[in-house]
Formats: sequence, C-alpha cells, structure tokens
Amino acid sequence: MADKDDILLNSREVAFMLDLSPDTVNEFARRNIIPAFKKGRQWRFRKRDITSVKRQLRGINAAA
Repeated sequence: MADKDDILLNSREVAFMLDLSPDTVNEFARRNIIPAFKKGRQWRFRKRDITSVKRQLRGINAAA
C-alpha cells in the first residue's frame, strides 16, 4: 500500500499548493527546481517532494 505522501499530483494541484501558476510549476520542473518526472507529456509531482519544497520556500521567505 502506498504511503499518503506518495500521492502523485499534477501541475495545477502543485500550483495551488505553492501559490504559483501551472506554467511556472512546469518551468520549475523543467529546470529541476522542483522535483518531478514526466508521465507521458505531463509533469507529475510526489506530494512529499512538494511538501518539502513548500517548507524550504517558507524558510527562505522568513529569512528575508
């Protein structure tokens, strides 16, 4: 059984979580800023990776 953090998300779901546009999320995936992989022609993201990125972004914003 898969862990709940192994859930796969699409670009739109990640954009909502990170308060970004789906196009920005796809660009970040392409540039390896956000961990992702392609399934067919679409980017897929593991929820645990996005949660980690969200924590890192929060830390960067708190330090500024």
